[in-house]
Amino acid sequence: MSTDAAPAHRDIYTHGHHESVLRSHRWRTAENSAAYLLGVLEPGQSLLDVGCGPGTVTLDLAKRLAPGEVVGIDMSATVIESARAAGKDADAANVTFDVADAYALPYADDSFDVVHAHQVLQHLSDPVAVLREMRRVAKPGGFVAVRDADYAGMTWFPSSPGLDEWLALYHEVTQANGAEADAGRRLLSWVREAGFDPAGIVPSAGVWCYATPEDRAWWAGLWADRSVASNFAAQAIDHGLADEVGLELLADAWREWGQQPDGWFSVLHGEVLARV
Repeated sequence: MSTDAAPAHRDIYTHGHHESVLRSHRWRTAENSAAYLLGVLEPGQSLLDVGCGPGTVTLDLAKRLAPGEVVGIDMSATVIESARAAGKDADAANVTFDVADAYALPYADDSFDVVHAHQVLQHLSDPVAVLREMRRVAKPGGFVAVRDADYAGMTWFPSSPGLDEWLALYHEVTQANGAEADAGRRLLSWVREAGFDPAGIVPSAGVWCYATPEDRAWWAGLWADRSVASNFAAQAIDHGLADEVGLELLADAWREWGQQPDGWFSVLHGEVLARV
C-alpha cells in the first residue's frame, strides 16, 4: 500500500510497486494470507480491504461473501487500475476498487461487517490511527482483521551472510522510513491501544514457507530483483545505507541461496481478529 497523500502522514511504502513486488502480491490468496479470518465469514457480509494492492486476496474473499459488497482500497492509482482489470477479468460483480487514504477512510461509521488489512500496518508511521479508522467504519458486532509479517522472526537454512546483511539493511531502511519491520509481534499491542475490547481480541500467528524447488526459486528470484530494482533499493541508496555494488551482492546472495537443494525459508506473521 502506498501512503503519501495525507498531509499529516507522509508515509513511504518500502516496497513500492515494482514488478517483483506485484509478483509477490499476486501470489496471495485468502487461503495463504487470511486463513485466520475465514471462519467468521458468511455469504452476504460486506467487507473493506484496506491496502488491497492488485486485489487477488480481495477477489478471493469476495467469492466467499457474494452477494455481499466488497470494496478494495489503495493509495496507488496505478495498482487500483490493475485490481479493477483483475476484477473485470474475474467477472466479480460484487467488488469495487477505489483510491483512498487509510488514515481518512471515505466511509460512514458502521459501514462494513469486516474490515481487513494484510501487510499494511508495517509500512505506516501511525498504525494505531489506521486501526482506529478501521474500527470506526466496522459495524458493531463486526470484525477488524489484520495480518503483518515480522522480519526479525524470519529464518532460513542454510546460513547466508548475504541474507543476514539483507535483513539488517531492510530493518535500517524501514527505520529510516519511520515504519516497523517487526510489526507482526506488535499487532496485539496496537489493536489494544486502538481501543478494541480485549475480550473480543483473538491473536494468532501464521507462516509462509518456501522450501520446494519451485517455491525457493520464486522467492529468491523476486527478492534478488527487489534488492536492486524496487523502491527498497532506491530508498537504501537515498538514505545512504547502501550503494549499487552492495545491493548487487545482496541479489547474488539471494540467487545463491535459491540454488541450494536443501534451502528453506519461513516468514512469520502476526495476526489479530478483533470484534467491534
